[in-house]
Amino acid sequence: MATTRMTAKVIHQEPIGTGIFSMQLLAPEIAKNAKAGQFVNLYSKDNSCLLPRPISLCDIDQDKGTLRLVYRRVGKGTEEFSRLRAENLIEIMGPLGNGFTQKPGRAVLIGGGIGIPPMLQLAKELSEKQAEDIQIILGYRDETFLDEEFTAYGKVYYASEDGRHGVKGTVMDALNEYEVTGDTIYACGPTPMLRAVQAYALEQKLEAQLSLEEKMACGIGACLACVCNSKETDHHTNVKNKRICKEGPVFYAGEVEF
Repeated sequence: MATTRMTAKVIHQEPIGTGIFSMQLLAPEIAKNAKAGQFVNLYSKDNSCLLPRPISLCDIDQDKGTLRLVYRRVGKGTEEFSRLRAENLIEIMGPLGNGFTQKPGRAVLIGGGIGIPPMLQLAKELSEKQAEDIQIILGYRDETFLDEEFTAYGKVYYASEDGRHGVKGTVMDALNEYEVTGDTIYACGPTPMLRAVQAYALEQKLEAQLSLEEKMACGIGACLACVCNSKETDHHTNVKNKRICKEGPVFYAGEVEF
């Protein structure tokens, strides 16, 4: 799949939660090749920020040539991006990584924290290609974001640490409480969440695809800065690991070890 480095134009940006921003970019060369689960690298204009920031794709509109990124402001790079306004330009590269492989049958989408945004594009793509049920579990610390947009694509269940939204606890607590079942699980979120989803899927003998969140450097698999433990020996490094930015960020549950 073709990867492009280009100057994108900001169409719109707004905060959608405490420290959470939604940015829409005009980037037709990237949008035409992108799919759910992939990400783009954003480049800072600050020379002290040597590495690009990888941000997952929340929404892709190939007809309009636009990308939507939803990210949390956590450091100098994302602080800079959060100040961008309409008509500003930013250097980006993408689409990067391997996204979700969509399977027929009933889908269970699980997103936790800042792992929620890429699940929105997946929900949209699945709804366009299959008629069967799509069930969505969203896990929050406290404040929700994007949740209303998911309702157009399936039944949405909630979990939150403080219990204000849905089940008090984790996404797995919500899965059990609401007796959510399906043929394929797709998940993105923090490592403890993915570890729990992996254990559940393997125990239940369900197919699960996990999108790993990790700090990345080059984004193209050259620097080996974002490896994860794998079941099989990697032909590139001859050790048991995989490059999240290149072989991932989406892996089957049986491929990786946490």
